[in-house]
Amino acid sequence: MPARSVITARQERLGVELRKLRERAGLSGREAARALGIAETKLSSTEVGRVGVSAERVRHLASAYACDDAELVDVLVAMATERARGWWEEYRERVPTGYLDLAELECHAVELRTFQCMHIPALLQTEEQIRAIFTSTVPKLTEEEIEVRTRFRLRRQEVLGAVGYTAVVHEAALRIRAVDARATRRQLLHILKQSERPQVAVHVVPFGVDGFAGVDIPLVYVSGPVPQLDTVLADNQHGGAFLDAEAQLSRYREVLRMLEGFALGAVESRDFIHHLVRQL
Repeated sequence: MPARSVITARQERLGVELRKLRERAGLSGREAARALGIAETKLSSTEVGRVGVSAERVRHLASAYACDDAELVDVLVAMATERARGWWEEYRERVPTGYLDLAELECHAVELRTFQCMHIPALLQTEEQIRAIFTSTVPKLTEEEIEVRTRFRLRRQEVLGAVGYTAVVHEAALRIRAVDARATRRQLLHILKQSERPQVAVHVVPFGVDGFAGVDIPLVYVSGPVPQLDTVLADNQHGGAFLDAEAQLSRYREVLRMLEGFALGAVESRDFIHHLVRQL
């Protein structure tokens, strides 16, 4: 297969998972290539997503690596044979690559979980809120950039209802006025409306909860069709990092479990948000 000019996050992830299978088998790249009867450079290019791989080759690699997880292999085969372009490709070179990677992850997820302490979760933001956030970005964005990024985020929100979505939101994020009191009221009402969807759950961590020391970064946990394909997006002031090492996934599953333990239940959270609306 010819080398790709653009490697998507999903293509790269397929290569990463194939490399993990090889490493679990205790084989170096050279040893694996010799056993498979292929050039080491070809195996290396496959493991970084530079070249595609057929379904037959994926199964051959899994067999050579003694992988007996049939469900994982089937998912990897499905990833290898995908040909359709996602809607996010329309925005390539118009928004940061990380935005495309996240949209692709969300599209293929079976469940999404997030924690936000200072901002309304992106999938729950109103258009008004989104524009305010992008308008306050440093360095400043052009009007065209704000428009494109706003449209992109609104398009991402179409995933709501298609997958399970749980948002743990600190009271601080709900009270911060990105625009003004009226806009904040509209934002809170929008969250309440979205929380009525059967697959959407919103949980609030109030200021008054005891023992909450906080988490210093926003998190998005994306569950794949098998646990090995889960991904964490951890944000900081310098940008987001996509994490998929087993130890990292285990850590952030525990972090989210802890955060959800501090939060109010779904009904209590709705009542809490209604109370905030009445104050505006």
